[in-house]
Amino acid sequence: MSVSRIEIFKQMLANDPNNTSVLFGLAKEYEKAGLENELIEVLGRYLENSDDEGNAFGMLAGAYERTGQRDKARDAYQRGIETAQRHGHPGMAEEYRMTLVSNYE
Repeated sequence: MSVSRIEIFKQMLANDPNNTSVLFGLAKEYEKAGLENELIEVLGRYLENSDDEGNAFGMLAGAYERTGQRDKARDAYQRGIETAQRHGHPGMAEEYRMTLVSNYE
C-alpha cells in the first residue's frame, strides 16, 4: 500500500513544523483533494511563517468561498492584492481586484 502525498507532507512537517515549502505543498495537496477546512488551516500556518507573494491568499480566498465564508474570502482577496502589489505582481493584484468587483460588489 502506498503512502499518500498528504501523509508524506505531514511526516515532513513532524520534523520541521514551520517549513513553508512543505506547508505550501501540503496546502496544494489539500486543494487538489477538496479538503477545504484542512486547506484553510494549513494556509493560515503557511502565511504566519512566510512572506508569500500573493498566490496563497488567492488559494485561501477560494477555500473560503467554497465553504461559504464570503467575508473571509473578501478579506483574503484584499490581502492578496496588497501583497501582490508589494511584490511586484500587478497582474495577480488585478485578477483579485476583478474577482472582488464581480463577486462582492
